[in-house]
Amino acid sequence: MSFKILLLEDDKLFGETLEELLSEEGYSVDWAECAREAIEFSYHKRYDLYLFDVKLPDTDGFTLLEDFRKSGDNTPTIFITSKNHKDDLKEGFLIGADDYVTKPLDIEELLLRIKALLKRAYGEEIVEIEEFTFDFKQNALKRGEEFVELNPKELQLLALFLKHRKKTLSKEIIYQHLWKPDEIVSDGALRVYVNSLKKVFGKDAITNIRGVGYRFEK
Repeated sequence: MSFKILLLEDDKLFGETLEELLSEEGYSVDWAECAREAIEFSYHKRYDLYLFDVKLPDTDGFTLLEDFRKSGDNTPTIFITSKNHKDDLKEGFLIGADDYVTKPLDIEELLLRIKALLKRAYGEEIVEIEEFTFDFKQNALKRGEEFVELNPKELQLLALFLKHRKKTLSKEIIYQHLWKPDEIVSDGALRVYVNSLKKVFGKDAITNIRGVGYRFEK
């Protein structure tokens, strides 16, 4: 599972360019053109990174992020802004922004900042689990030099576990990551995916927290 980015940008041409660029870099991108659309996206899916423009047609990025932070949403956030006044930047950081880039945008700088922020928030792009390695960018698990065969949702689940190692994940959070809003959620299928990962890592690798969810112990 690639990192999920919610892009909020009201400029259609610029938004399309960023969406294409980020997708080519291996990120999974949802593009919203206004705050209302961004709220709707965030309601149905959890993201690894927010990339928000500041000036929007229905509100501003600062206000939107402030509302998200008040609701307990601590998703790492980068602002795209034409503002470079010290007080404006201070406002963004005080409400919970993690970084910012200014327009006109240096694409290489943006990619470096995204990569650095994701690394700080979630760790390395390639992680080790005993004799295994998982590559977030390639969405691949290997034992030594050999790829381990897992289906797409099993890989998504593993990536989610690795981003939250030794932390209990509720079934609701897992459902949001593995199934799209128009897909039918299956608790039975989830148990199958968990058991598939246990076959790879051992039966004690994942703990079932009854009535709550699962925890990856490796």
